[in-house]
Amino acid sequence: MSAEDLEKYETEMELQLYREYRDVVGLFTYVVETERRFYLTNSVDLQVRGADNGETFFEVTMQDAWVWDMYRPARFVKNVRVVTFKDVNIEELAKSEFELPSDQ
Repeated sequence: MSAEDLEKYETEMELQLYREYRDVVGLFTYVVETERRFYLTNSVDLQVRGADNGETFFEVTMQDAWVWDMYRPARFVKNVRVVTFKDVNIEELAKSEFELPSDQ
């Protein structure tokens, strides 16, 4: 496989991931960003903890999440627990003013 083929493959995988994100983002309430991953979830709990050496770390727990990772075969995750010494960003998504009509 040439470098050009690999780049083309990765570009296609990123595009596929973006399309999936676009399709599922409306199902979730929160965006959670850690040093390593980006998650969509409806349930998030952030706990600030202290280590024995005096450092502060964060423990983030999520249920029924979607993870932005193009190398995972399944991006929907039942339970996620992240422990990190780095920043954690949690944002509540604004609900769109436009909703799809229901089938009635």
